[in-house]
Amino acid sequence: MTSRTAATRYAKALLDVASQEAPQGGIEQVAVELDAFLALVREHPALERVLTNPAVPAPRKRAAVVELTRLAGLTPIVSKLLVLLAERDRLVLLPDLASIYRDLLMERQNVVRAEVTTATPLAEDRVHAIERGLAGVTGKRVSMSARVDEGIVGGVVARVGSTVYDASIATQLKKIRERLTT
Repeated sequence: MTSRTAATRYAKALLDVASQEAPQGGIEQVAVELDAFLALVREHPALERVLTNPAVPAPRKRAAVVELTRLAGLTPIVSKLLVLLAERDRLVLLPDLASIYRDLLMERQNVVRAEVTTATPLAEDRVHAIERGLAGVTGKRVSMSARVDEGIVGGVVARVGSTVYDASIATQLKKIRERLTT
């Protein structure tokens, strides 16, 4: 089993448990706590090396994680998961697990991520208009991030999941050039 597959199984189980046991808003809190713990580990490279090194015995990793979760004040659901991962020497799955959990959470909440690229920064009203348009196309709420790439000359390129909506001037010019040369 690949590590991504294992992380998916843990993430699905975590979402199920959090949905049943956590109070209202608890499933979002789990995502926040996973991200916070992951950030803490990444901020301290020595800690990250210890927790992910297969040469370090699992009982030592478990003891470290128990203490870290206690100090961080994490909810019991997240604490139990992290201790379980430490006991099974699977803390290396944590980055994928957190990412997959966020994706599953967004799917459950009927939200889709969109990355929009424009040639110039977008005004706030334009951002909202694009979000509404993408929501109409996808039938879901849209969580949008915007970036600037002057290479597209003008227009918009939107990536929603694996679908790309390309309304850039650069692409339109390329299509015109291809029609004229063939």
